[in-house]
Amino acid sequence: MRVLVIGVSGMLGLLIGLGYLGALHPAGDSLAVFRLPLVIVFALVVIWAPWPRRLRWPLAGLAMAVMAPQALDRLFPPGLPDDGGLVLYHQNLRFNRGGHDEWLELVNGTAPDLITLQEVSGRNRSILARFADTHPHQHYCDFATVGGVAVLSRFPAIEDQRLCAEGDGLAAMQVATPEGPVWIVSLHLHWPWPYRQAAQLDRLIPVLEALDGPVLIGGDFNAMAWSHALRRVARATDTTRARSAAATFTLPRIGLPVTIDHMLAPRAWAHAVRTMPRAGSDHNGLVLKVRPGDAPKRSVFFSAGRVARRKGTAHF
Repeated sequence: MRVLVIGVSGMLGLLIGLGYLGALHPAGDSLAVFRLPLVIVFALVVIWAPWPRRLRWPLAGLAMAVMAPQALDRLFPPGLPDDGGLVLYHQNLRFNRGGHDEWLELVNGTAPDLITLQEVSGRNRSILARFADTHPHQHYCDFATVGGVAVLSRFPAIEDQRLCAEGDGLAAMQVATPEGPVWIVSLHLHWPWPYRQAAQLDRLIPVLEALDGPVLIGGDFNAMAWSHALRRVARATDTTRARSAAATFTLPRIGLPVTIDHMLAPRAWAHAVRTMPRAGSDHNGLVLKVRPGDAPKRSVFFSAGRVARRKGTAHF
């Protein structure tokens, strides 16, 4: 039994460690998807292992420390005052979704200035027309059989400032906001190794690095918050992930909830993000409020943890 416990804990520790090596090989990002359940099981095995306390508890404590950032994000998410800022709504629509009325009511209730969408397919592309009056400035790009990516804005698009990486899951449009010109990017990445995410990013990073000015990104990254893939995108755009601990997708067959949808904002901007219902999709939506000029700070959850509607406008 002692040998079995040592073997299991050693294997779990190895898998956890390999999950930090996404910069060396994309398989690291694939293992990182399972980091939290691996850490929990590792900690339990170590606690009950027939080892001296001086070894068991430091190892279990180290494992728990891995989960500390997630716990802190859940307890102390960043917040913003009600005045000013931009509101961005993001969601992977699901290519074969059915009716849209519930989802449209949900989105309109947050009164977004900007919208980023993935899996915009022949079955749901009519959604874009439903925003023709409120968000007339739209940019769509083809991606894969599951559908394309799109950016919608109620602010006017800046002339000749649209990018489309067809087949690589990126649509970008620079818009003239009250906060100045801002690039809005909708991103849809493939799954990590053994799929094509690393090669896709190799092609997209130069495109992202060429964006001049502040960048807001809403994307289905198919990668976790701590992945090398997300860090590459953040470095290329001088952005930071808007912190959220909530899962946005459930892995098929095994039922594991994971956070693979993310929103990125300029590093110097204050930001707050909340998770929204799926409403016909297999991904949760995310709504982000950002404002330039304030470094992000941890604070109590904005607006008592829910979107308040005041004269048709979402307040955080």
